[in-house]
Amino acid sequence: MDSETITWIFIAGGIILMILEMMLPGGVAFFLGISGLGVGILRYLGFLSDPFVAIFAWLFSSVALTILIRPFIKKYFKGERSFKFADEDYEAIDKVVDVVETVKDDNNSGRIRFQGISWQARTIDGEIKAGSKARISYRENTTWIVEAVDPEPLETGEMIRKKQSE
Repeated sequence: MDSETITWIFIAGGIILMILEMMLPGGVAFFLGISGLGVGILRYLGFLSDPFVAIFAWLFSSVALTILIRPFIKKYFKGERSFKFADEDYEAIDKVVDVVETVKDDNNSGRIRFQGISWQARTIDGEIKAGSKARISYRENTTWIVEAVDPEPLETGEMIRKKQSE
């Protein structure tokens, strides 16, 4: 393989790696591409005529760019992040659910519908009839512990004023 072909392989490979970085961001392919483009330009200008020296220059510059500059780039150009609790029990607390089968406090025979699935349920005290609503308090193994939800909505300040004015 002649010297000019190796030079164009470095240049083309560097450009391809930088384009790939735009499609699959991660910060490493861009630095590999910059190094390849730089080595290709240095070979074109005649500074790196030996192919082995060029390969070692590319390896060294790629590692140096990745280790030294990538942390600064990540600091100022942050990617998208989202945070979500991994604890489903924590997210389920205080959710209002439908009671499918009457829920009692003495056994786990009652059932509620939560996230489209029928689950075993038990109350802390009393009984919740089928067809009514319940609020999830916590979970013991596979049984949800629920409490009754007041069927009447709480009165807002505006509703109270209307009643007083009548």
